[in-house]
Amino acid sequence: MQNILVPTDFSPQAHNAFEVALQLAHRTGGRLILLHVVDAPQVSAMVTTGGVAGNSSMEGVYMVQLLQRTKRRMHELRDEVAGKWPEVAVEDRIATGSVDESILDVVREQHIDLVVLGAQEHAPGIHLFTPDSHAERLVRLAPCPVLTVKHPAPDFAVRSIVFASDFSEEAGRAMNSLRQLSTAFPNAKLHLLDVVTSAHAATSALDRIHAFAKRHQLVNYHPDVFTAGEVGEGIPTYAAQTHADLLVMLTHGHTGLSHLWHNNLAEHVAVQAATPVLTVHT
Repeated sequence: MQNILVPTDFSPQAHNAFEVALQLAHRTGGRLILLHVVDAPQVSAMVTTGGVAGNSSMEGVYMVQLLQRTKRRMHELRDEVAGKWPEVAVEDRIATGSVDESILDVVREQHIDLVVLGAQEHAPGIHLFTPDSHAERLVRLAPCPVLTVKHPAPDFAVRSIVFASDFSEEAGRAMNSLRQLSTAFPNAKLHLLDVVTSAHAATSALDRIHAFAKRHQLVNYHPDVFTAGEVGEGIPTYAAQTHADLLVMLTHGHTGLSHLWHNNLAEHVAVQAATPVLTVHT
């Protein structure tokens, strides 16, 4: 987690993500890149100076003023970093164009290890990262892990991590992220969760969890099987009931995970669960 990207639209949700990302950078010795995208499809260049070539003088004046206001707000965030943890390196960027594509461009260009997104829980809202829009698409499309944050977390002390999976062979692709989290939060308890829709499936689910732990030489873990009418409801319910600090899920559902990842389940949970959710691509 050395290169952490925080897209922001300056909403409260985006600031929640910024606070969490700042704390992660402080823990891991990483750097922050703050990105604001001016949604102007006709312009695709990265803007860093506050200037723009518009189609008319009025449009040009408006864009210059908008970009200047944006840079002031970005500098306020940088000042906040300097006031809390001055040792954290921070860079701010302003892009114009498609929000999703601009974020993905920076992910690729800057070799981003983690994207931290602000999102609203449940109902779509008026901010940049709302369910069924940017957050879900970025969870699905970003080549790096994505952490979605819905609520303020001024003390992001992760004491309980839940890895929700069906524990097939493919589930092992989350191990790198789980090990990084274990390093960043060495005292956190790791819960291996399989949600089943029938109590009759609990025994085989527990067997899969223990087999997974053995394959990956996990010793300190808590096996959990939770029964729910739907897997997508069971995961956030379990996380809420156990007061989990972080949910970890694999995404990219068409690659063969047997029952947990159909119908973009990881993307759905990422924006629906109250708990912060880290999604990892298979």
